Parts: sequence; structure tokens; C-alpha cells
Amino acid sequence: MSEIKKIATRQSYGDALAELGKEHQDIVVLDADLAAATKTSVFQKAFPDRHIDCGIAEGNMMGVAAGIATTGIVPFASSFAMFAAGRAFEQIRNSIGYPKLNVKIGATHAGISVGEDGATHQCNEDIALMRTIPGMVILNPSDDVEAKAAVKAAYEQKGPVYLRFGRLAVPVINDRPDYKFEIGKAITLKQGKDVTFIASGLTVNESLEAAKLLEKDGISAAVINMHTIKPLDEQAVIDAAKNTGKIVTVEEHSVIGGLGSAVCDVIAEKEQAKVLKIGINDVFGESGSAIELIKKYGLDRNSIYIKVKEFLK
Repeated sequence: MSEIKKIATRQSYGDALAELGKEHQDIVVLDADLAAATKTSVFQKAFPDRHIDCGIAEGNMMGVAAGIATTGIVPFASSFAMFAAGRAFEQIRNSIGYPKLNVKIGATHAGISVGEDGATHQCNEDIALMRTIPGMVILNPSDDVEAKAAVKAAYEQKGPVYLRFGRLAVPVINDRPDYKFEIGKAITLKQGKDVTFIASGLTVNESLEAAKLLEKDGISAAVINMHTIKPLDEQAVIDAAKNTGKIVTVEEHSVIGGLGSAVCDVIAEKEQAKVLKIGINDVFGESGSAIELIKKYGLDRNSIYIKVKEFLK
């Protein structure tokens, strides 16, 4: 049996930027003294004249990116999610979101899987923050293939885009000929009639594996990859509610304000269904290995399986 290929989506981000840089001379990449970690160093090595290290000053970096965008150049401003979405929120809101500038925010090291960096660096609130900014597009890819496609789509999208990437190497699950990435269009990875998983990021693979465990118990589970949190594919949510009547959202993010909340907004307004939100339950993280933390906070396939079994009783 061949070994499953695993790649961290932060690496995919750096590789995708370097590839895009060859095709498009109007791309500039900014970083906040973290190029080695965010992997924008790949772009920096290829195009040193188009890479700007703004130092440990994320708010200023967003202001610089906003200024650059007014000239017609497309800036990708990069840092850890905690510093990009958290520390620089006001600058993103007022200097990028309000004037609708064409800035792309590459936020790496998102979620609990940052691991040993601990609670101060494990950003489980960034999607909630970015969702509140009018016009902000939010992309949360599930693997290497999708991350690269998301970077390309972000470049082609006019207006602000928030891209969410992880530190942990995750399985490549979208390496197939029929794969197509489209902003705002969810992808159904598995059909099912009893319950529907709606997941994003690294939890997409865990949801697929949990669905396999449920199949052994005679439970048919559909799996939807909701790679775009905003604009959400509302029709996919409505169809899932109609088809199974039971929805389980799974995300490496707080259950407050993220994918689960976005799905519940649709259910509350447009179609009835019972919803279980699986994510970080209104607590801070802690230091530990990424795999151990994913298990402790209930985001691994076995924990998801157990929760869904209880949900379906």
C-alpha cells in the first residue's frame, strides 16, 4: 500500500505564489518577519525585488498593502493568522475592507494544529473576525491541491480575500482529474442519505474518514467540502438539509462565528434541519503536538464518529 502524500498548506501557499509570480508581474508579497514560517521565502528567493519584509509590524504591513493596491499592483500580505486577522483587524477593516481594495491576506498557522506554539498563537477566531467585514472573501482550503487553486482564484478575484492555511502536513485528497475550484461553490466528495458533513480545512479529510467508520455501522453520510466560508454556498446547505435533514459542521475553529455559525444562519432562514457543530468549544488551546491537540479537542475522525453516532440517536 502506497504511503499517503502529506503537505502543509502553508507550503502550498509559498509554492503557489512563486508559480503565480512567473506569470504575473503585478504580484508583490509582503511578510512580517516570518517568511521562513509562512513559506513566502519561496517567492522571496525567486523574486527578491517583489518581496517586502515589513518587520514585526502587522498593522503597518496591512497599511502598506493597501497603499500598494491603489497603484494597480496585487499585494499578498502574509503572517500567522493570529497576527494577520487578530492584531491587524482594525487596519484590515478600515484600510482594506472599507475602500474595497484588492489586497490578498495570506494567513498561515491557523487553528489548534499550530501545536507547540500554544494558545497565544492558535488562532481559532480568525474566520469569525473576517466574516464581519463587508465584502471580504474567506477561503479555507483542505489540502495542497486546493490551497494552490485558492491562491490562484484569490489573485483573479477583485477585492479583499482572506486565505487560511495550516502548519501541519495534511493528506492530499483532491488530486483527481475532475477537481475544480470555484469561489463560493462547495464540492460534494461523498453522497449519503442519513447525515451530511459540511467541513473545511484539515477537517475535510477527518470527516471523510469518519464517514467511512459510520458506513460500517450502516449509516450513510454525505461529505461536503465547504472551502469558501464567505460567500457561503447556501444552495449546498439547503440541499443538504432537504436530502438528509441532519447536518454536522466540522471546523478547526471556534464553534462561535465560523463555518458552523454560517451554516446555521442559512438553516434558520431558509430550510429546517438539525445541526451539530463540531469545533473548538469556547475555550483557549494549549501547548502540545498538533496530532495530540486535534484528538484532545475532538477534531480527529474517531472523535467525530463518536459525536455523530450520539447525534443520530
